[in-house]
Amino acid sequence: MRPHDHEVLILDGACGTNLQEMHIPLSAWEGKEGCNELLNLTAPEKIIELHAGFVDAGAMVIETNTFGASRIVLEEYGLQDQVEAINRAGVENARKAIGGKTNTYIAGSIGPGTKLPSLGHISVDDLARAYEEQIRALAMAGVDLLIIETCQDLLQIKTAMITCFETLEKLHLSIPVLASVTIERTGTMLVGTDIAAAAVTFEPYPIFSLGLNCATGPMDMESHIRYLSRNWPGRISCVPNQGLPEVLDGRTCYPLDPETYGREMKRFVADYGVSVVGGCCGTTPAHIRQLVKTLAGVKPAVREVSA
Repeated sequence: MRPHDHEVLILDGACGTNLQEMHIPLSAWEGKEGCNELLNLTAPEKIIELHAGFVDAGAMVIETNTFGASRIVLEEYGLQDQVEAINRAGVENARKAIGGKTNTYIAGSIGPGTKLPSLGHISVDDLARAYEEQIRALAMAGVDLLIIETCQDLLQIKTAMITCFETLEKLHLSIPVLASVTIERTGTMLVGTDIAAAAVTFEPYPIFSLGLNCATGPMDMESHIRYLSRNWPGRISCVPNQGLPEVLDGRTCYPLDPETYGREMKRFVADYGVSVVGGCCGTTPAHIRQLVKTLAGVKPAVREVSA
């Protein structure tokens, strides 16, 4: 089967917050603490262990540990010459964790970077070059899907999408592309764009799905998911955090237990026709295991989309 063949596609959970809970030797960071993507090369066994936890939980899609593996981010750690090696290793680690399990796919994770073009942090040309380099590395390493996630800026979105499909065309590859925006509690993206404007921006591109990830838990995503349910003709994704983060005893914690998380996500599938689900910050293998259990036999609602 292919990703398109599944009525509901279940993604894995968080990468960064789970890595924070793992014992990783200080030497693996090579003095570049915070660069999770470097661990693809220096501590592959830890990344494989992380992915394997989600494979065992029943996730159908494992996202590579490459969210910040573009030249833009890696340059901040002096690792700009390691873009291809880090992305290739990220794909290989996911492949080893999957271990040949059927109907389980590798998705190349592509984050927004740390510089937004609409705010003048970076030129469109420089951003496009960074995207092309990362997309090429992930595609050539053999990913089954590409996820352009945590999008925060319309100009960033357009640059990412144009570059993605141009790069795949040059490589003569057809890889499904998922797109996911981040809507803050204010009701807009970081630069002030609402979900309606984001949907219009994505409309020209042949993407596999459009949806939301990060920033909030499922409850705060409901109005935006409802809008997509009524207005977006393609597949809808929902990949929330484990609720809104809280600071307890100096540590960032996420409050949603697996049962509540699973129940809310089931409602999105059954009521709004969401067909791509998973977890962002805070979500653990226990959350994904519960999600798999809760969604057993559940079909996405049939939607009527406004013309």
